[in-house]
Amino acid sequence: MAIAFETPTRATTSVLSAGRRGFWRQLWRVLKRKPTRMVGAAIVVVFVVTGVIGPYLYPANLPIHPNDNFAGPSWSHLLGTDFQGTDVLSLLVVGARYVAAVVAAVLTVVIGASTGLYAGYRRGAPDSVLMRLTDFIITVPGLPLLLVLSTVWKYSNPLTMGLVLGLTGWGSVARAVRAQTLSLRERGFIEAARGLGLSTAHVVRKELLPNVAPYVAMNLLISVTVYIYLEVGLFFLGVLPFNQNNWGVMISLAVQNGVTQTGSGLSYLLSPLVAILLITLGVVLLVDSMDEVFNPRLRED
Repeated sequence: MAIAFETPTRATTSVLSAGRRGFWRQLWRVLKRKPTRMVGAAIVVVFVVTGVIGPYLYPANLPIHPNDNFAGPSWSHLLGTDFQGTDVLSLLVVGARYVAAVVAAVLTVVIGASTGLYAGYRRGAPDSVLMRLTDFIITVPGLPLLLVLSTVWKYSNPLTMGLVLGLTGWGSVARAVRAQTLSLRERGFIEAARGLGLSTAHVVRKELLPNVAPYVAMNLLISVTVYIYLEVGLFFLGVLPFNQNNWGVMISLAVQNGVTQTGSGLSYLLSPLVAILLITLGVVLLVDSMDEVFNPRLRED
């Protein structure tokens, strides 16, 4: 799940030291240079806003109109209706609130980055112990474990599901951050900080963390996308309760109600699939833009 790391250069550090305004200005320049990247950033923003405010725009229990089932797109139903006559656009918006995926991604990068930073900086016994724990987490088959746990304990609470996913998915991020930290540890500014007798917490927080933060941020975006895939897949398989609004539930119910055989209500099946493809495209383009900001050698100016 973790993306590849690259040792920060002096120019990269200058971007970080310029502060938040400097980062956003540089990101805006990179986005403006290529319209496709601007489109990607816009897609991500739209999905984030939809996930935050969407459930407040539409009620939890959407109205059902049995006599208007599998209607095609129209002005009253821009994406048509499902097998119960519920507006597909409403289902799509309500289902965009992936709390579990966000919680899992945040836990993944926080636990993984903290473990990798501490292990890489301290080395010795702490490094050995933490890396053995990381190896164990990596070898744990996350999806089969969730399938087994779901037979005993239904994840009706998205926070619970996010907690389980995050606690079993941080290993690869820890490994990547540790490798980067081991490289940074031998640099002059880290040696100088240690020579001044600064505490481990200070060196990690003030010297190491700013240099790995860009890659952690990019891993956060990618992790959210990966966990959305996983959550959709679990809902599609029926592992998670069908009484929740989710794109996976939409796909599963569309298949169960014969959309693939009859072709009726095709927009009900295609809408969540297109939404998943769009969010993937948006994240890939945005991460590519962020990579250019933090890695000056990729810039074209």
